[in-house]
Amino acid sequence: MTPDDRVLPRGIASSAVSLPVVVHFDGACQPPGAAGVAGWGYVIDGPGLHLEECGLATRPYSAHSTNNVAEYVGAIRALEKLRSIGYTGEVVVSGDSQLVIRQMNGEYAVRAEHLKAYHDWLRTLGDSFRKVEFRWVPREENSVADSLSKRAIEAAWNDAKRHRPFRGPPARDTEEERAPRDTD
Repeated sequence: MTPDDRVLPRGIASSAVSLPVVVHFDGACQPPGAAGVAGWGYVIDGPGLHLEECGLATRPYSAHSTNNVAEYVGAIRALEKLRSIGYTGEVVVSGDSQLVIRQMNGEYAVRAEHLKAYHDWLRTLGDSFRKVEFRWVPREENSVADSLSKRAIEAAWNDAKRHRPFRGPPARDTEEERAPRDTD
């Protein structure tokens, strides 16, 4: 136990502490690709602090239910949580999403129109801390956040399946097939 652990009750972060708070975030989508069920998860660790949370990134089967959106939402929710408990110190935001990390570090442009708002909000949140570093980590070092993102999907899966959009049979080809049928 460090001296800071004796002073800080669990769940309270102090920005006076010199060690940065470390966030691990992740996102997942099932089925993979767009219009599935997208979940996010995060783990926040720091002196006197350990938080884990997960949830759905978007309404299931929306056009923006993607892995990339879920990844962004995981990082956003973690920084929002830190702000909500009053932490404003240094943060290392770690994830296995090369896209999110490289976009946040300015190495990749944000080309997908639907990701721009997520990127901008994550940047704004990051500006509210003394220092934020976005760091890529291998998937093996992000396993708890990964498990949480998948847990969110699993928890919502049965309910989401019941509300899955109907994709019905293909449209009729001929004029005769499209005409209403007389039932008399």
